[in-house]
Amino acid sequence: MSSASSVPEVRPTASSNTMKKTSEARKKNELRSEYKFDYAKAKPNRFASRTRLQRLAVLLDPDVARVFKSAESVNKALRALISSVPR
Repeated sequence: MSSASSVPEVRPTASSNTMKKTSEARKKNELRSEYKFDYAKAKPNRFASRTRLQRLAVLLDPDVARVFKSAESVNKALRALISSVPR
């Protein structure tokens, strides 16, 4: 017993009307009007005061990054260095 598909073997040709055309404004890499942001109307972040700790991101050189695999190990080494330096 063999099975056969009921789908026709020949695919219809693609219509040139199926794809949306890009407008000239979007070709110029401009933002649409609904995405333009007026910074003059912006309000301060009401949640900014909830952050307890200020963090600083530092980019490590590749040779240093191979030694330190986590933020904790970097902090531990830096605290040891800080405690050994006279103030």
